[in-house]
Amino acid sequence: MKKTALLNAPLSQVIATLGHTDSLTICDAGLPIPKQIERVDLALSAGVPSFLQTFHAVVTEMFVERAIIAEEIKEKNPKILTALLNSLAQLEQQQGNQIEVQYVSHDMFKTYTHASKAIVRSGECSPYANIILYSGVPF
Repeated sequence: MKKTALLNAPLSQVIATLGHTDSLTICDAGLPIPKQIERVDLALSAGVPSFLQTFHAVVTEMFVERAIIAEEIKEKNPKILTALLNSLAQLEQQQGNQIEVQYVSHDMFKTYTHASKAIVRSGECSPYANIILYSGVPF
C-alpha cells in the first residue's frame, strides 16, 4: 500500500504523469468539464470533499510552479480565496519556490481548462472555487 497521503489511484496516476508546465484543474461541483479532458470525479455529496481538502491532497504529490484563478473569486468567494492564498504561501515555503498566481475572467478560466491534463472535481458548492495548477520541477 502507498505511504503517501493521496490514496485515490486515478488522481495519483494523473499527477505521476505530469510533465513540466502540464496543468491540472481542481474545481467545484459546478464547473463544466470538457468531454475530451480526463475527469477525476471525487465528489461524493455537497461539500464532500471540499475544494480545499482536494487542493491539499493534490499538492502533497504535485510540485506547483504557477496557478490560475478566476478573478470573480475575489468578490464572490473571498473566504476560499484567502484560505487558498495562505495555502499557496505555505506550499511555496515547503517547495522552496515562488508560485506565480494569475487572475483571469471566469470565461477565460474555462477556456484554459481545455488544456488541462485532467480536471479534478470536488464536492465544493461555493462559487468560483477553482484553480488551475501548473507543474514545475523540484530540481
